[in-house]
Amino acid sequence: MYVCNCFGVTEAQVKKHAADGACTPRQIASACKAGTDCGSCVRRIQALLGRGACPRRELADQGEPVLSGLDGTAQQAA
Repeated sequence: MYVCNCFGVTEAQVKKHAADGACTPRQIASACKAGTDCGSCVRRIQALLGRGACPRRELADQGEPVLSGLDGTAQQAA
């Protein structure tokens, strides 16, 4: 099922980007452009992310960086 008709982004693609670490609509937009044209899909993306599609959601809720370390390098907190 398509989530973003403007860019042809599917629900499965959004879930894959979430599994890769994108936990906000803005991060999804950076990954695949979904939500950057007409914006009608942003609420659907939020709903998908709010239903546990993001494995790093707890980190985001605690204000921790969710994308650091995904490239295999550890980052030190300042």
